[in-house]
Amino acid sequence: MPSAFDPNHVILTGENPYIRLGADDDGAEPTTVASFWRILFSGGGPGHVLFLKSELTDNDWWIFSDNIALTRWLQSTVQGMLNGELSDTTIPVTDADFAHSGDVRSFWTERVTSDDDDITLTWYDIGEPHLRHTLPFDAPDRPYGVCSILVPCAGARLTVNGEHAEGEPSPREWDGVPFSTSALAFSESWTERA
Repeated sequence: MPSAFDPNHVILTGENPYIRLGADDDGAEPTTVASFWRILFSGGGPGHVLFLKSELTDNDWWIFSDNIALTRWLQSTVQGMLNGELSDTTIPVTDADFAHSGDVRSFWTERVTSDDDDITLTWYDIGEPHLRHTLPFDAPDRPYGVCSILVPCAGARLTVNGEHAEGEPSPREWDGVPFSTSALAFSESWTERA
């Protein structure tokens, strides 16, 4: 009988909710991209990171974290693979505090505060959760596998110092499942070949 254990090496576990907003349902060119990480275990230790690019950041990447070692580790591994622009470890990192509130049955909010900025990310109009599991190199350009509870959100809002980012999430279909360009991603574990 085959083992129920994934034979690959676990490199991180935590959460990775994300927001992608666009001007229309096409969403080909998002106006805001935010990747939020709450990590329990990784090669860079535990902590939080927000990667953010928006018209509210003058279309520059802003990075906030409470663990710079984790941030640079994510950039050199999973986040750098997901978005090549973020493999640039010369992007400055701002020290920040992190808090969350809400109930995933109705809304979820992450708040990031630094000396100069107050950022909120809110997901609402929350759909049904789905478990998705891939293995390292399931796609040739993806050396990592991931197992995650993905919860599509038809509504999402991001604010920077009280200003709302433009755009809305766009509906998508992913492997035949109705989805969105914004989602909560919980119980997320990434693997690489052992």
